[in-house]
Amino acid sequence: MPTNVDVLVSEVGPRDGLQSIKSIMPLAAKKEWISAEASAGVREIEVGSFVSPKLLPQLADTAEVVAHALSISGLTVAVLVPNLKGAQAAVEAGAHKITLPFSASDTHLLKNVRRTPEQMLEETRAIVALLRSLPADRRPKFEVGISTAFGCSYEGIVPEDKVVRLAETAIEAGCDEVGLSDSTGYANPAQVKSLVKRVRDTVGDSAFAGLHLHNTRGLGLANVLAGLELGVKTFDSSLAGLGGCPWAPGASGNIVTEDLVFMLEAMGVHTGIDLNRLLSVRKILAASLPQESLYGFVPEAGLPLGFSPA
Repeated sequence: MPTNVDVLVSEVGPRDGLQSIKSIMPLAAKKEWISAEASAGVREIEVGSFVSPKLLPQLADTAEVVAHALSISGLTVAVLVPNLKGAQAAVEAGAHKITLPFSASDTHLLKNVRRTPEQMLEETRAIVALLRSLPADRRPKFEVGISTAFGCSYEGIVPEDKVVRLAETAIEAGCDEVGLSDSTGYANPAQVKSLVKRVRDTVGDSAFAGLHLHNTRGLGLANVLAGLELGVKTFDSSLAGLGGCPWAPGASGNIVTEDLVFMLEAMGVHTGIDLNRLLSVRKILAASLPQESLYGFVPEAGLPLGFSPA
């Protein structure tokens, strides 16, 4: 995997994208997708979620997907876990990184993971205890992803103070880092700058994981630019813009990996990703998910004449 990169583009499509659509992608296609993206230079992929298959049958094969992804040299294999049980499964599978979604909106938290804030904090502490009981070489990195950090489809405005307190509490509970997620596509660039600065000032730069942004209202890449101006180094995105949030009405649209990589490379921000090879990965999605819409401006328009990464 390339090492001369300025920004990490973390692909979340195999988890966030697939959990938000009705179609179930065959296991073989998931493996092909992950392998193809890794070959294009993507260095971190969230490959699934250890959640009840009754709730998300689209992700019932996550353990098998993790096993395949672990065979790819240099790839960081990430998964989402909703609770301690999911974390135990992730550890058993050998994932390198686990993310616990902890919503800043109490209503969204109850709908998403069926926990109150107090119960979710106990889950956080229990996961920390589990990980600390493991040998260092078997201990995955533990991120708390603060969902609805910029607004909620149920509650509307989420106060910044509440998000900052939650970030501080998560770090105090023992997680390695916290990230901010615009689960509902409410964020604007000024808001991104303000909240990122406050959270990083509170938990420290090394404990800030990055941004998970959606393009629901067309501001996804503008919000990336706001993060870049503050030195944010990690951005989540989804190939072909698959995804959203099943528990946030109207919150369709992760930022498109292809468009994100094009913007960054055109600006001279190195991702280590071969854009032409990345664009070809869409063929796997088109073939295996024929009923689903695929998004992205760059894939539709093509690369500009004479374009080459800076």
